[in-house]
Amino acid sequence: MSLKQVVMAHRAMGTRFELVLYGEREAYLQGVAEEVFAEISRLDAQLSYYNDTSDINDINSNAATQIVQVDPPLFHLLDSAKEWSEKTGGTFDITIAPLLHCWGFVGGMGRLPTGTEIEEARKFVGMHHVCLHRNHYGVEFDSEGVRIDLGSIGKGYAIDRAVELLRDYEITSALLHGGTSSVYALGAPPDAEAWKVALQQPFATTEGEHLAYLMLKDQSLSVSAPRNKGFEVDGRRYGHVIDARTGYPAPDNLLAAVVCNSAMEGDVCSTALLTRGAEWLQSFTAHLPEGEALFAYTNRDGQFCLQVSAPPDGKASVFEVVLEPNTPFESSK
Repeated sequence: MSLKQVVMAHRAMGTRFELVLYGEREAYLQGVAEEVFAEISRLDAQLSYYNDTSDINDINSNAATQIVQVDPPLFHLLDSAKEWSEKTGGTFDITIAPLLHCWGFVGGMGRLPTGTEIEEARKFVGMHHVCLHRNHYGVEFDSEGVRIDLGSIGKGYAIDRAVELLRDYEITSALLHGGTSSVYALGAPPDAEAWKVALQQPFATTEGEHLAYLMLKDQSLSVSAPRNKGFEVDGRRYGHVIDARTGYPAPDNLLAAVVCNSAMEGDVCSTALLTRGAEWLQSFTAHLPEGEALFAYTNRDGQFCLQVSAPPDGKASVFEVVLEPNTPFESSK
């Protein structure tokens, strides 16, 4: 029996999710896809910074004056975020919201703040402001002005939960992405060993300008880049990925892509890699031994450069890099 293909799309978390499924019964696949998208919408309503009735809004509104109890899955997500903040040296930080407001990236495309505004916002940024009470799943802030925003990991977390559902429904071949920046490849498509995914060049203006190709099977791909939101002042571009340590956007870094087993952890590490740059490329696999990463940046001479992490022992690199003539390229070994 030939397998049926179902392709369905859904808008949530401010982006377009698309799901490709293979199986024997088309109606069953469509029902599974609807269940997956319903779960993503439920998580959107729970996690959204912009939804007045979300659990995140409840925390932000009340955690400075009382302990706010949340459900166990959300508590474990916040606990993971705190742990990853420590692992990344504070470059991944869900308390970044005051800085995003300061830079005009909440509901806008950005603005250039004063140094005083940045320093004022930084007073409320840092996971040390967040106390997690494990005995009763409580969240507490140490001062007014602290705000959490799960925008950097919400899509990845939703994709991981969706993949769990797909496996529960015994789906063995599927590809799910959220806005192309968070992808999970479950199994492989018919007549192929893996899903072929293209990684777009930074600031590409036309379709087909690819940086690399990847063959993914039971793996996620997470991409962080400032291309989707940002602004220019006096010829300098400011992207929306803010370094919580400095209060300023990550400079000269164009794109970070991470392949690993979890879309949420990939989102964390691609955000940290875009911020910390090549120096973290060497060490991030200590936290994700199965992971691989690609980092694109502009050097001091204005040239486009790439670095790719060494693959796990005994494996070929998952990144098939497509290079234009005379493009500088570096491979970390």
